[in-house]
Amino acid sequence: MSITRRNIIKTAAAAAVLAAASLPAFAADVAGIKFPDTVTVAGQELKLNGAGVRTKLVFKVYALGFYLQEKKSTVAEVLGSPGARRIRIMPMRDLTSDEFGNAFMKGLNENVSPEERTKLLPQTKAFGEMFAQFPGLKKGDELIVDWVPSIGSQATLNGKKVGDALPDVAFFNAIMRIWIGNKPADSSLKPKLLAPAVTPASS
Repeated sequence: MSITRRNIIKTAAAAAVLAAASLPAFAADVAGIKFPDTVTVAGQELKLNGAGVRTKLVFKVYALGFYLQEKKSTVAEVLGSPGARRIRIMPMRDLTSDEFGNAFMKGLNENVSPEERTKLLPQTKAFGEMFAQFPGLKKGDELIVDWVPSIGSQATLNGKKVGDALPDVAFFNAIMRIWIGNKPADSSLKPKLLAPAVTPASS
């Protein structure tokens, strides 16, 4: 092999490595939907805590993932996680705004106490009104709800902000509890959103 041809091959190989390095690293493939290993929210790098599919009867409804600054394995740790957080929802079938909104409200009400429900009512109402701003969710859409300290919970649909930020972290925790609360929307999904517990190495 000539020196020139060898150099061309080396250059092409180096370019391929650089191109691969520039692509996002995917930590999970959930029924064909990719969840990046890390995302950046408000300048903070978050890690994929867990992801899975919400099913109803035999139908796949959406894929969902939680992102935190550090991986957490218990519900209490997830809800108490400091810094920014993200919930990413990827519909796997078309959903009307009523279907998604009603399921959201049902999950919220089943996982908060009556006292919490009263306290969070203004934000719950505002979040519910958000669903009226679009006709529904289509297969392949991306719905994200970010928690940003000092700003609040901000929803985006396909990269476009929907509604105003809601300031109480208790409300964001209430949203997370739809899937990891005492009465989760899908009991088989809940453990997939919690990172595996780390067993201390024996001495």
